[in-house]
Amino acid sequence: MDADAVVLDIDGVLVDVENSYRRAIIESVERVYDRTIRKADIQQFKDAGGFNNDWELTYAAALYVLATEEGYRGSIDEFTDDIAENGGGLEAATTVVREEIGATATQRVTDRWDRDQLRDVFQQLYLGSDLYRGLEGGEPDSETRGFIHDEPVLLEAETRERLTDDYDVGVVTGRPEAEAEIALERVGLEIGPDDRFTMDDWEEGKPHPRALTTLAAKFEAETVVFVGDTLDDVRTAVNASEADPDRTYHGIGVLTGGLTGDDGRRKYESEGASLVLESVNELPDALEE
Repeated sequence: MDADAVVLDIDGVLVDVENSYRRAIIESVERVYDRTIRKADIQQFKDAGGFNNDWELTYAAALYVLATEEGYRGSIDEFTDDIAENGGGLEAATTVVREEIGATATQRVTDRWDRDQLRDVFQQLYLGSDLYRGLEGGEPDSETRGFIHDEPVLLEAETRERLTDDYDVGVVTGRPEAEAEIALERVGLEIGPDDRFTMDDWEEGKPHPRALTTLAAKFEAETVVFVGDTLDDVRTAVNASEADPDRTYHGIGVLTGGLTGDDGRRKYESEGASLVLESVNELPDALEE
């Protein structure tokens, strides 16, 4: 692909988050409302778009659970399909609920929809008590280890060295800055603040192209590849190509996140992926070929 720069997502690319972030989504909703969604349902929200922030995905999952108690009869598939048709993300989810159950029932839902509590429970579960005290500045409800410690490293040392030796390497992630730094340290990837975008660095979030085009300009790259594990990652590269036609952008999907197998490949390709890899560790050879 003649790439000058490689930009990486973190979750599902550098570390496996199935038993950390995704587990926190499910358990947060369950702890607050005694009901929750299935792990497989999380990917439905991701595919709908606009849920790179896992707090907002947690809010949307809770919204669905509460709406079903007020007369919403759609399945998760129908709910997330309608979210996608309304543009994706949390605002679209609230629109779907309001259109399906009406204003009065929606008001009863929103009266019980406590996003602050959901976020707080999520952070306690994900960070564990020690990190929660340090990063959130509060006192946890109980002493826990934290799911963040259950994130297997996906990026092999040889891959890391080959990429950093041959390319400018940046990061675009939906993680908060502090949590991104923890993951990058775990995988041994030194990415300075000027070479990365986290949740704290931009309001738009993926699939908005600004973070990717900014890094491309910073690296003075003619061709950039962006490697991610969701359809919004590929959409980000496609949108960057439209926003910055003087450069070439390639979206590359990996099958180490929620999208797997032949179905995952088809979904990536349908969104315009230039390449689909089993894992990020195939990337150096793919770029050389």
